[in-house]
Amino acid sequence: FSVPCSAILSSYLLGERLNLLGKLGCLLSLVGSTVMVIHAPEDEEVTTLEEMTSKLKEPGFLAYAAILLALCLLLIFYLGPRYGQSNILVYLTICSVIGAFSVSSVKGLGIAIKGFFAGQPVLQHPLTWILVITLVASITTQINYLNKSLDIFNTSLVFPIYYVLFTTIVVTTSIILFKEWVTMTVVDIIGTVCGFLTIILGVFLLHAFKDLDVSLGNLPQVLQNEQPVPVTRDDKNILIEVDNSSIAPEDKPKVFVLYS
Repeated sequence: FSVPCSAILSSYLLGERLNLLGKLGCLLSLVGSTVMVIHAPEDEEVTTLEEMTSKLKEPGFLAYAAILLALCLLLIFYLGPRYGQSNILVYLTICSVIGAFSVSSVKGLGIAIKGFFAGQPVLQHPLTWILVITLVASITTQINYLNKSLDIFNTSLVFPIYYVLFTTIVVTTSIILFKEWVTMTVVDIIGTVCGFLTIILGVFLLHAFKDLDVSLGNLPQVLQNEQPVPVTRDDKNILIEVDNSSIAPEDKPKVFVLYS
């Protein structure tokens, strides 16, 4: 419920606008995520830290984690400083990619907590402290870049896109880490693909048409009118565009008035 709640609350409390296509995009994102979760297979049961360690050491997951880490470093140090202020996907992709490490750490720490209450020496196991450090670092990074994104972009856009990206990364990580794809049937594979395509469509409607002034009230006029739909801009976007634009173009004539 975080997606519709954030859209509704940001509209009433923060004065941010979410048009009809944006609301439809939120709905499609929720539907697609629900379909993916319904058709996702049950994860493999892991009960000890030794089993979790063997899962984390598998070549497939190590290669996947290396790709995510390289992508995250590329976004943080190269794409973020250049395009983070203008593209909403940069900061949110960082949060989503880091979310793969935070969810895996939470899974391992859950096993460690169960073992601790069962009397197992989990505090002496090095994986426990590795998971704690990874969880703290990943959550701190997520909060940092999520706040940066909220400072720049519309709240009703940030949370749906972040929710969709985060869910997709987490489901993919779970499939690779616990080899859930082995037990997936053809129906589950088709359902997962259809859910993912629905999510992509929802994000496209939410992001591509965010500046159009389309609502149920003016929809008949928009469909009948051949002129383009008026574009509404958020104050944050206007301030950023004004700040990045030049104050005085070079080709404009300059007028000087001399007083004697």
